[in-house]
Formats: sequence, C-alpha cells, structure tokens
Amino acid sequence: MDKILVGLKRVVDYNVRVRVRSDGSGVETDGVKMSINPFDEIALEEALRIKERGDASEVIVVSIGGNDSQQQLRTGLAMGADRAILVDSGETRDPLTYARVFLALIERENPGLVILGKQAIDDDNSQTGQMLAALWDRPQATFASKLEVNGDKATVTREVDVGLEIVEIDLPAVVTVDLRMNEPRYVKLPDIMKAKKKPLDTIDIAELNIEQAPAIKEVNFEPPSDREKGVLVDDVAGLVAALKDKGLL
Repeated sequence: MDKILVGLKRVVDYNVRVRVRSDGSGVETDGVKMSINPFDEIALEEALRIKERGDASEVIVVSIGGNDSQQQLRTGLAMGADRAILVDSGETRDPLTYARVFLALIERENPGLVILGKQAIDDDNSQTGQMLAALWDRPQATFASKLEVNGDKATVTREVDVGLEIVEIDLPAVVTVDLRMNEPRYVKLPDIMKAKKKPLDTIDIAELNIEQAPAIKEVNFEPPSDREKGVLVDDVAGLVAALKDKGLL
C-alpha cells in the first residue's frame, strides 16, 4: 500500500467542561484548549502503526476548517504523519460536504486506505465515513476495534450491539475506528520541532470544485437543564410509593 489518508478534526478538548456563551450564539472557545478529536487521534495512531509494520509508505493527515486547524495538523505531523493538507472551508459544513471533500482528495492522492474516527465529539454525527464509502463506491468497515492489513485486503473487528463482528474487506476502503482500537502515542518535543519542517499544504474548498450543501447555520445554543436531586427512601415500600408518585409505576 502506498498511502493512508487520515482525517483530523479540531474540537474542544475532551477534558474541558463545555460552556455555552452568555448570548446563546455558540460554545465558548476563547481561552479554551482545542485538540484533535479523540477518535481521529486513534485513527492516526493506527495508520502510523500500519506504516511502521511496513504495510504503507506514507501517512497524510487532512483537516477541513479554518487556519486554526493547522495546530492539530502540526500535532499529527509530530506524531509521525509525513505531510498534511488543510482544506480551508471557513464555515461549518454538513457531513456530506465533508465526504465530498475527502473524495476530491482521494482522487488527487489515490490512497490505499482512508481511516477516520467513527464520530466527532462535538456534533456526534457519525456520518462522514459512511457517506464517503458510498460516494467512492468502495467497501467500508465502521466502529472498528482492530485492523489488520494483508496485501490488498484488510480484516476488521467491529463492535456491534451483540458483541464483536469480524469482516474482511478489499482495499482501497474506508475504516472508521472506535476508542478501544489503541492508545495514541505521546508527542515528544524533538518530534514537535521536526514537524515544523514537514509540508503542510492549504487548499481552498472552492478549488476542489465539489457540490456544497448550504452552510449549517447554528441558530441558538442552551445548556442542558440541571439534574434534579435524588430522593432517599427508607425501604422497598417507600421506593415503590415514590415511583408511583412520579407516574412510573
């Protein structure tokens, strides 16, 4: 396999408590730590391991967003990716537009495998990978917890409702990964310095000549309501009575 394409999305770090702006216009990001979407970081780690085993020669990381996403791409380069591509889209787009962007890059780069996180922790859509496979007309394996590449085929262990499912797919293909696939490596200072010299190309989304759905307009945000305090009961009879009072029995 020649190339592996990996998607990286810039999101609020998962350790940060998300806060809604006072005017309800969106999520507060000023002074907030931003990171690579955790599922995408796992996807990159898996791509790097495949390359280190000698089953791929190049790992390319891709981000779709504004110039701020260069930070996450540089982190991906520091982890070990060979080069990066930033598709400058400006506005928030729908998953179908993102899938079309990836398809346009696939036509340029001709990768043997595309690995994406199964979802992003900010919108939880879990749609881009599936849409990309349909547009590309190539096999897909979603929610993967294990990936083995064997020549022009891959064996994928998927997490499903009833347990684990093992499937074999032909390459090229799209794989979306789950949290249990691996533990991403830590980035060391020397690798951060080396990453500054690795190529990072910026492409305006208009240059790809893809069909774009209207930009998503976020009308209003509000935090979830406070959770009600629990009710203490003395015995089973009290529990039954409390449930009846709430109309649950």
